[in-house]
Amino acid sequence: MEGFLYLYVFMLAAFTGYEVIARVPVILHTPLMSGSNFVHGVVLVGAMVALGAADPDDPLQLAIGFFAVLLGAANAAGGYVVTERMLGMFQSKKKGGA
Repeated sequence: MEGFLYLYVFMLAAFTGYEVIARVPVILHTPLMSGSNFVHGVVLVGAMVALGAADPDDPLQLAIGFFAVLLGAANAAGGYVVTERMLGMFQSKKKGGA
């Protein structure tokens, strides 16, 4: 029964998250990306802790921890790249020669 409770909470969180994000105006996406980059950093730290706590004699735990750190780092770096590109859209273009 406990597994169904976790599944229910996950489904409720996924639905609520989708509904909240779908109603965000376009102008607020850049601040939301900055906030999500913070969350990605927390996920990366959690993955590093999990990798550090892995049993050195169990290659499966080490592989899962390594991929968690790899994917967390890629997710955080990608978030910063997307944020930088979005902020670049709002910068004024300087005209050359004058």
